[in-house]
Formats: sequence, structure tokens, C-alpha cells
Amino acid sequence: MSDSKTHLFRTPTLDPDVLEAWSSYVSRYENDADFIQQQVEQGVMVTTFDRVVGMLDQVYNWGRRSSIWPLGFGLACCAIEMIATAAGRYDIDRFGAGLFRASPRQADLMIVSGTVTKKMVPQIVRLWNQMPEPRYCISMGACATGGGPFKEGYNVVSGIDKFVPVDVYVPGCPPTPQAFLHGLIMLQRKIDGQSIRDVSWYRRGAVEEIPVPVLGADLIDLRKLPAIREAAAPAALAADEVAADAAAPAEA
Repeated sequence: MSDSKTHLFRTPTLDPDVLEAWSSYVSRYENDADFIQQQVEQGVMVTTFDRVVGMLDQVYNWGRRSSIWPLGFGLACCAIEMIATAAGRYDIDRFGAGLFRASPRQADLMIVSGTVTKKMVPQIVRLWNQMPEPRYCISMGACATGGGPFKEGYNVVSGIDKFVPVDVYVPGCPPTPQAFLHGLIMLQRKIDGQSIRDVSWYRRGAVEEIPVPVLGADLIDLRKLPAIREAAAPAALAADEVAADAAAPAEA
């Protein structure tokens, strides 16, 4: 066999410098447990249940934060700023929240934009109850947050958070479209920090609806009705005793 062919079957020899470098590399890290664990994790997926849940949270939250569907309704002048945010200059679609829905059953974000009157609160609560989970609420403007300049008015509610849970407050009277976009970014950050372990819509049992307030001579929150009756009971009892004492001499 010629020399040109026999060299193909010769045992390869390593460069002594390479062998020395490899030996020093092995001797340096062979007792380093952290380094060995790191090398194993790079080649093999070594994980725990917590890490699996964390990876699911990242994908799940990314999908929700990037496809927010606001409910298309407005109450007062703040609604004009909300509409301007959806226009081409500010383009709320850049944040994945430009698909305003006309039905609460297809929306997951309620934007309370404007003055909240007592006549309107029952309708807002009813719309909130019809929205499916997960759902969020942004209080847009000073009127929705605390009553604004009409706080002392007889027909204005001093804060929608007394009836609906609010996630983000956007200050201003009215707030600018930039402020509303900042509030939307804050909501997305809040969504990023949520976990499927502790969100309300994955807990056992049905999510209780908020009782729709009753508008009569004044706005009545049915959740506070037992406390109101308990507080009014002593006064009513005293009034009955006074009426009984007043009627006793007449009967005699």
C-alpha cells in the first residue's frame, strides 16, 4: 500500500500544547460543582415546577398584554382624549390595544373616561359584570378618580373605585393622550407581573358579581345595606320608643 493511502489509517496525534491546555482546563474545573451544573444545564433542560410555571407565565402574560380589547364607551370630555389616542397621531394599536369592542362580552379593559354620575353608576357596574375574566379597569381623569371639580355635586360619585376595582389611575383634567398611553403601559407592566397561581379567575369557586346599585332618592350600594340597617336600627328603635311614649297618655 502506498504512503499516500496508509496515512489515512494512522492514529492521529494531538499537539502537546493542546493536551497540556486541556489537562489544565480539566484540573481547574473538575472539582467546581457550580461550573459542572452550569455545563449540564446548557446541554440538558434541568428545571423545576416553579420554572415551568414561570415560563408559562411569561408566554401567558405576553399574550394578554399584547392583545388588550378596550370597551368602547365614554362618559364626558375625557372620552375625547381617549378617542384621540386611537387616532393616527398617537396610534394605540402600537401597544396592541386598538381593537375597541362594542360589546362588554368581547372586551377585557374598561376605561372609565369622564364624570361618573349616580345615574350612570348602575350601568357601569352592569357592564363590568358582563365582561369576562381576565378584566381590567383604568380610571381616566380626575372626575372618574375622585369626582374632579364636580365632587361636591349632588349627582356625582366621588370615585368609580367605590363600585368597580380599578387597576390604574390616570390623573389630569382632562389627561392628555400621552398620559393615557402611560397608564396603558403601567397596566401592561402589571399584567407582566401576574402569575397564574394567584390570579382571581383561576381560583376555585365562582367569581362573585358586584351588586348593581339602586338609584332612588339617592344612590344605594347594596353591599353596604346591612351596615346601614345596623347603624340605623338604634335610631329607629329610639324613634319607636318616643312614639310609644307619646301615644301612651292619649290612650289612657
